Amino acid sequence: MEKQSFWKSGHKPTLFSAFLYFDMSFMIWVLIGPLSVIIMKDYPMDPVQKANLVALPVLGGSILRLVLGFLTDYIGAKRTGQLGMLLTTIPLIWGWQFVSSLDQLYIVALLLGIAGASFAAALPLASQWYPKQHQGLAMGIAGAGNSGTVFSTLFANRIAQHFGSWEVVFGLALIPILTVFVLFTIFAKNSPNRPAPKKLSHYGKVLSQRDAWLFCILYSVTFGGFVGLSNYLTIFFNTQYDLSAVRAADFTTVCVIAGSFFRPVGGVLSDKLGGVRMLSLLYGGAMIMLACVSSIPPLSLVIVLLFIGMMCLGAGNGAVFQLVPQRFGNEIGIVTGIVGAAGGLGGYALPLILGSLYKSTNSYTPGFLILSGIVLLSLLMLTAVQRSWKKSWSGNGGMARIETIGQAN
Repeated sequence: MEKQSFWKSGHKPTLFSAFLYFDMSFMIWVLIGPLSVIIMKDYPMDPVQKANLVALPVLGGSILRLVLGFLTDYIGAKRTGQLGMLLTTIPLIWGWQFVSSLDQLYIVALLLGIAGASFAAALPLASQWYPKQHQGLAMGIAGAGNSGTVFSTLFANRIAQHFGSWEVVFGLALIPILTVFVLFTIFAKNSPNRPAPKKLSHYGKVLSQRDAWLFCILYSVTFGGFVGLSNYLTIFFNTQYDLSAVRAADFTTVCVIAGSFFRPVGGVLSDKLGGVRMLSLLYGGAMIMLACVSSIPPLSLVIVLLFIGMMCLGAGNGAVFQLVPQRFGNEIGIVTGIVGAAGGLGGYALPLILGSLYKSTNSYTPGFLILSGIVLLSLLMLTAVQRSWKKSWSGNGGMARIETIGQAN
């Protein structure tokens, strides 16, 4: 198939509807991350409590992705997306009007995971419209909704300071999510090639396969690293470099932009060069950058290191999901939910690692060294399994085998 046929091979309104849904949902999912520095003025927290607050939305998203992944297969990605957006309004209204204690805020943070679970509906909605050789680009465009993080880090603290209230940010977030709900309802369509609904037993069948677990590990590092740092970097900049809430969030935005906008680049390059080959390079880059950050260099240098590191992690998300549809094309909804949940668990663990080690050592050095070591272990694992993948379902370097459309056995 010719390269220029991508735009003719799928359904553009659905592709961009999936992007908008994921984009606004992601913005809401990470809302507490940048706001945490302002919130802790009302609710004083130690380093572990701060880490837990920004990690809870990721945990909620991780759990609920399994639910939305199942619903995507059972009732379709469009209806699942509509349901997800309506349910997302619950924590927004609660955070806007009814929070009066840190415990209630923890509940709101956990419920924001509904927005994070959008992953399990948005990506299959886009993916099912496109042939195997264009999966990297299609999933990359839809997955570039990671860029919603930029809106939170760039505007949340400014809005909170302007109105003198962090609660009002939750109320104003209702406007974009309901607007996207209307557009999504009008323009998104389920693919006519959507697989038949799967039963709960299919989850067990998928999880009995080694590759499903391997993808979970790979994605818990790339996506977990990206979303975990997106939520935690405002605290890191505020604590380590004594920056104001707005300035700390601005520098977080710079780093987040790299991860967000390089996700589709990772997908495109993986289509051309192979997902395994790309992911190996990106893991190597992320490992080096995180190791360098552990030395706690001057602010100007640490921003460059985190920018490149987040770029590698974001592009790595696109690389992983260039591989997933090749291996599990007939179970893409289920696998997206499972792998996405694993990515969320990685994002939940990262702030806790940094926060806990900072509390016990008063330094971020051990935390970033551990993160770099985790990336190294993932790179070694990928190197070890790629040969067996090539023998069974993957082309050279992770290229798609166009002639084999079904699931590898």
